[in-house]
Amino acid sequence: MILVIDAIPDPADLAAIAERIALLEWRDGRETAGAVARAVKRNEQAVLDGPAGRALKEELGRIVGDHPVVRAAAQPRRLSPLLISRTGEGGHYGPHVDNALMGKGASRLRTDLSFTLFLTPPGDYEGGELVIHAAGMTQTIKGEAGSMVLYPSGALHEVCPVTRGTRIVCVGWIESMIADPARRELLFDLENLRASLRGQLPAQSAELLTLDKSIANLLRMWAHP
Repeated sequence: MILVIDAIPDPADLAAIAERIALLEWRDGRETAGAVARAVKRNEQAVLDGPAGRALKEELGRIVGDHPVVRAAAQPRRLSPLLISRTGEGGHYGPHVDNALMGKGASRLRTDLSFTLFLTPPGDYEGGELVIHAAGMTQTIKGEAGSMVLYPSGALHEVCPVTRGTRIVCVGWIESMIADPARRELLFDLENLRASLRGQLPAQSAELLTLDKSIANLLRMWAHP
């Protein structure tokens, strides 16, 4: 399942985030890549160790983690520390698959879902499309600023070369309470059905109560919080 989500709809919020990103320092993006991905990665990562960087990282983490569509589709257990990536002219990120496990010690997590949150308008750069090679299909995405792509971490994916301008995105990974993607998709379908029926039926209707019970009991069977 690949979803495009309107994560930051307010242009003023995007402008404020862009101003803060402009003040960050940058380093070679290969420092944050795994051994295989490092060979095909040509971009920069923001240094987020200082107070301003940590505050921005936490704010973007809340935007992603608290979004109702993300919560329904991903059933998040934990989010990875976020990265802010900058790709200029000639930069790219060749075909690769994300590491199955990230972090160390208590912060170690399984990567079930990856996300890319676009922070620059697509007109500001040429190239730089996110290409996701899922089973039986290839999807190419160049999102509007503020939109986010949520996709399986096990999918082969790449970022096409940027031929003009600069592409800035926030990326991260989610460990889900529901490890099985088919079960996550089923729960997402049921959550969407519930949201639709709430606009049509009384809250105490037999249909909604049965649906509430079914979703709760499936979570009891499948979730690992």
